[in-house]
Amino acid sequence: MSRSLYRAFVFIAVAVFTAACGSSASPPPPPPAPQAAAADPPPAQPESAVQPEPAAQPEPEAAPDPGADPGADPAPAEPPAPRTAPERWWHEAMLDGDVPSTNLDEAHELLAGRTPAREVIVAVIDGGVDTAHEDLDDVLWVNPGEVAGNGVDDDGNGYVDDVHGWNFIGGADGQNVQYDTYEMTRIHAACIGGSAAGPMESPGQDLCDEVASSYEEERVELTQISEQITQIQSIYPILVGILTGALGGEEPTMENVSALQTMDPRTAEAKNIFLQLAAAGIDEELLESEGETIQNRLQYGLDTAFDPRPIVGDDYADPTETGYGNPDVTGPDPSHGTAVASVVAAERDNGVGIEGAANGARIMAIRAVPDGDERDKDVANAIRYAVDNGAHVINMSFGKGYSPEKSTVDEAVRYADAAGVLMVHASGNDGADLAEGNNFPTTAYADGDAPNLWIEVGASGWQARDSLAAAFSNYGTELVDVFAPGVAIMSAAPGNEYEPADGTSLASPVVSGIAALLMAYFPDLDAADVRRIILETATDAAEFTVVLPGTEDDERVLFGTLSVTGGVVNAAEAVRQALQEEQQTSP
Repeated sequence: MSRSLYRAFVFIAVAVFTAACGSSASPPPPPPAPQAAAADPPPAQPESAVQPEPAAQPEPEAAPDPGADPGADPAPAEPPAPRTAPERWWHEAMLDGDVPSTNLDEAHELLAGRTPAREVIVAVIDGGVDTAHEDLDDVLWVNPGEVAGNGVDDDGNGYVDDVHGWNFIGGADGQNVQYDTYEMTRIHAACIGGSAAGPMESPGQDLCDEVASSYEEERVELTQISEQITQIQSIYPILVGILTGALGGEEPTMENVSALQTMDPRTAEAKNIFLQLAAAGIDEELLESEGETIQNRLQYGLDTAFDPRPIVGDDYADPTETGYGNPDVTGPDPSHGTAVASVVAAERDNGVGIEGAANGARIMAIRAVPDGDERDKDVANAIRYAVDNGAHVINMSFGKGYSPEKSTVDEAVRYADAAGVLMVHASGNDGADLAEGNNFPTTAYADGDAPNLWIEVGASGWQARDSLAAAFSNYGTELVDVFAPGVAIMSAAPGNEYEPADGTSLASPVVSGIAALLMAYFPDLDAADVRRIILETATDAAEFTVVLPGTEDDERVLFGTLSVTGGVVNAAEAVRQALQEEQQTSP
């Protein structure tokens, strides 16, 4: 979850509790003991296996409580039933309310009877991929020149045992970097003499002043978010206890709480809060995990004395160094990369889990993104590794606000561009205009030129036309090319699990998957053709009036002002155009 998504997450939770309870710091009185202990929640199930829970029957109307205060406020009005995203919404053509999606289902129907003409390699530069996942194990790239586990660089590419890819944030002894600092923290450390800077020299007073201000703002904000999550965590069990008692000991779910009938004001209030939080995807498990993540960011991301780089064992001062790292492409936490890889190419015919955007694609896993900000040297090497080992598409679902070695990354991007490799990058989750800030790597080189084979992707939603642009998505009239679904995307999680996820990190692999689909079935198309077709065939939503990302509901703009195309990717139209161009060029 990005820092801006944390802000939205906490804003929703605090607003709901404050509105319903009067003050998020003043919880309602403790509930009566539930009639029976709540059952453990069921394990997560793959998309194809999820079944809706039966709706709870309305409980009989309770007899009047003789001790009740006759002057008490009546129970609040019933909230509208919350909507949940259809699990395959991002495969559909158009959702209720004429909200455009990718139309992937029709794209695959148009290709029925054909088989992929070539194997397309999509490099996923990320935090690691669960290579044992049931929906990914058969779509992994396998290095044809490498013998697994023999400790020899069989293909002579400089990387030993790189069977499925490479890990640039691990050491030769098998250790891995999990947490790292923000780039802002490393620069701030260079300014104040902190060890997190490594060999970086102080960049000058102007940048030091800018970074010091940003650093302190981030520290204060994360501390406040941590305190707010703790506050909400103290209230949530009370909420669940009230509802569990009203449901006769049954664990509250969106379905049974929606069906719950009550005249008790406290129960009705708890119902209202629970449904609003559930609609936002907030539950006790999420509160715990995000609270832990925030603490990790405070403990590691902002620690000017924390430097995990010795784990890698490279000469960090040398940006041209290659060959460091290890072949562990899973790493200690492959959650993010597993989700991204599954959106690109999760197996479509194995009868379990989800379906990725493409068949005929193989995932090359390249680990370069820790929990913290990725380092420019690693990003540049990851791009070069992908190109040198045959990738056709590079997906980059990461970004940061500073890039002290941007020239090193620029050279790698030029290298990929010259090699004809399509690069797809997530625009970022700060709800900001990229013309007013940076999300590195950027769509332009330091000298002002730009790569030809780059697609910058914003995230679209599913609920309504006016929320077509996801509230967290970065945007830019000239700097974001197109939008793609990035809200409530059902994706793979480590350990053969599946869960919905939000972010431009999910929108980017939607586009990478569509690009791979076109390349697999239309091998005569080069990366420039595929980029052109994807952008030309995007569903035109330029005249839709939408809420401007990062703002409240009262600020609205035309969707066409948020990207170059003013559209949402449309896989079916892209396939149609590819078919037409194929016919036109056939003898």
